[in-house]
Amino acid sequence: MDGEGAHHRPSPSSSSGRPFLSGLCAAALRRKPISARASAAASGEGLVRQLGVLELVLLGIGASIGAGIFVITGTVARDAGPGVTISFALAGAACVLNALCYAELASRFPAVVGGAYLYTYAAFNELTAFLVFTQLMLDYHIGAASIARSLASYFIQFLELIPSVKGNVPSWIGHGEEFFGGVISVNILAPILLVILTVILCRGVKESSAVNTFMTTLKIIIVIVVVFAGVFEVDVSNWSPFMPNGFKAVVTGSTVVFFAYVGFDAVANSAEEAKNPQRDLPIGILGSLLACVILYVAVCLVITGMLPYTLLGEDAPLAEAFSAKGLKFVTVLISIGAVAGLTTTLLVGLYVQSRLYLGLGRDGLLPSIFSKVHPTLHTPLHSQIWVGCVAAVLAGLFNVHALSHILSVGTLATRLYQLV
Repeated sequence: MDGEGAHHRPSPSSSSGRPFLSGLCAAALRRKPISARASAAASGEGLVRQLGVLELVLLGIGASIGAGIFVITGTVARDAGPGVTISFALAGAACVLNALCYAELASRFPAVVGGAYLYTYAAFNELTAFLVFTQLMLDYHIGAASIARSLASYFIQFLELIPSVKGNVPSWIGHGEEFFGGVISVNILAPILLVILTVILCRGVKESSAVNTFMTTLKIIIVIVVVFAGVFEVDVSNWSPFMPNGFKAVVTGSTVVFFAYVGFDAVANSAEEAKNPQRDLPIGILGSLLACVILYVAVCLVITGMLPYTLLGEDAPLAEAFSAKGLKFVTVLISIGAVAGLTTTLLVGLYVQSRLYLGLGRDGLLPSIFSKVHPTLHTPLHSQIWVGCVAAVLAGLFNVHALSHILSVGTLATRLYQLV
């Protein structure tokens, strides 16, 4: 791997004192050559190129659009009013600049796994790249656990639509049973769901891509059906005033919804599994972003047109809006869409994490076991299992509220460390 950015670091036995420290500093400040290209190992163990343009676009959409499309649109609309559509458009426009950078870098590294970590390695140095990786892993690990808990809760809510099931599911299965004053919240279903998705991802990129394609397509169809069903209930008078709290509230709303578009970076992490990465990765990144903008704006227009923005609920605004119009069958579709949305977001998140671990394992920044690719399944098996286990432990013991606090403290600590 000498030609791919791997380093031979000095050992304490061969150097001591200042020369040893100088060697460490030199390694930490070393940049990955822009011409570096990852290649399969000499033994033939490598990732397989099986993802086309459609799979990449759906990968980005699957990572970006979760259950939040049915919630955050109405939540932000309570402050921005119908102008929430502009909020999503502004956030999308700002995100395009980031997406263009990803597209450019993806075309520069068309056969290298690592995404943002790799780009930082090439632009800055090894130390900065490793810090980016630790921040990404903090977000991804805790995010995966949080999504798994939410998915378990949504799944139980969906099952409780069946009269015989409603009220008969123990809290420790899907919602969480609290112990030690709420410090620990045991949940059995969330780890089970993570194990199932991890097994799918370990089976191969073709299998996991098929699951993501099916679930994402189902999610998109449900969103389109919801939009068309809501169009006939729109009262244009609800769009006036369009920005009741002024443009400032609209801009503030755009900062809140910005995170709804960040899933496109998952496409960049599939560089080694794309059939034609130099052409397909930029299309996948920008195509998924554009599709997300259209879907978000369409939902915003419908929900603010169906009800006055002041009457939109906090927890399930879209479902409540259709219930108020007597379209309860749509709420069932929304529940299915929420489950599908969270499933794809979790699946893609676990996929991205394993590829990042693979990249660091290859560069020698993590134990070599993370760099191994299964010879027949062609997946980073050890990395994928590790990622699934970490998320399963966190999801099984902590609720979303606790996980969000852990993420906030960890993020603050990382930011302070970077400043120092």
